[in-house]
Amino acid sequence: MPFMRLRTAFVQDIFNIKTASEFESLALELFHYQYHNVLVYRRFCDLLGRSPKKINSLKDLAFMPVDFFRLHRVSDQESRAELVFSSSGTTGSATSYHEVPFPVIYETSFNKGFHQFYGDIKSYCILALLPSYLERQGSSLVYMANSLLKESAHPLSGFYLNEMEKLYQQLQKLKKQRQKTILLGVTYALLDLAALYPIDFPELIIMETGGMKGRRKEMIREEVHDQLKNAFHVPAVHSEYGMTELLSQAYSSGDGLYSCPPWMRVLIRETNDPLSIVGEGVSGGINVIDLANVHSCGFVAIQDIGRLHHENRFEVLGRFDQAQIRGCNLMVI
Repeated sequence: MPFMRLRTAFVQDIFNIKTASEFESLALELFHYQYHNVLVYRRFCDLLGRSPKKINSLKDLAFMPVDFFRLHRVSDQESRAELVFSSSGTTGSATSYHEVPFPVIYETSFNKGFHQFYGDIKSYCILALLPSYLERQGSSLVYMANSLLKESAHPLSGFYLNEMEKLYQQLQKLKKQRQKTILLGVTYALLDLAALYPIDFPELIIMETGGMKGRRKEMIREEVHDQLKNAFHVPAVHSEYGMTELLSQAYSSGDGLYSCPPWMRVLIRETNDPLSIVGEGVSGGINVIDLANVHSCGFVAIQDIGRLHHENRFEVLGRFDQAQIRGCNLMVI
């Protein structure tokens, strides 16, 4: 497959997908390219016996474990990184690195994805409460948030590190102005804000991401959302599902079910047979097809446990621990 096909026409095509058949055709095209050009992915496929001749549908694809981004260079041979995103490494394991040779692909992905779920970014004030991400280099979430803040162009849009009182004052101003506002925050920081500075702001969109990062005791989603809803008097808490190793995000509007943009899709793998894909309503490991991951790997097996629902929506039930990754029992948080 010609490299220029991927870098130009292919990228244009993925952001204009209209049907499931278009998605499948482009996913198979991307598989062929990455099999031949991303060496670590090719070796992985060969070990599984998943050569291009045996790949005829999405269920045939080989999904590379996300840990490969910690252990290997996952990039095609033609590209040189303009950006390198890295994970926080808060779980005690090595840091993941994701090389991004063309940032415009990532920017197009998160801008189009945001617009699909929330409309014109310019109509919002964006407040980003991301202390654990701002305290380090290489966060893809900070890169995305910074771009959205600039696109918003609202004078009160901005980042907040540990400035809880200042953030509270801004929320009061925005409430009085009846300004459409999104508060994007790492989960533990949102809970800290809720405990210190509750506010009655039912029009506020609270979007949690990132979890506890070792700063608080782990909680189930319903418990987190109940605390935030009670503190801010909002009807629901939204969530963003993304990670260092992906260039696309899924969003939940508060029902615990995530929806993907047209160029991203989630499949669920059998818990005890990672090569087998299960149907709706069955829990298992989350596999992500991210067509925006043109130059690394678009087929990633995540360590999250999930369940697929109607219309390609999915829920996240918990995570595999290290013993489970080696094939032991399942622990659902």
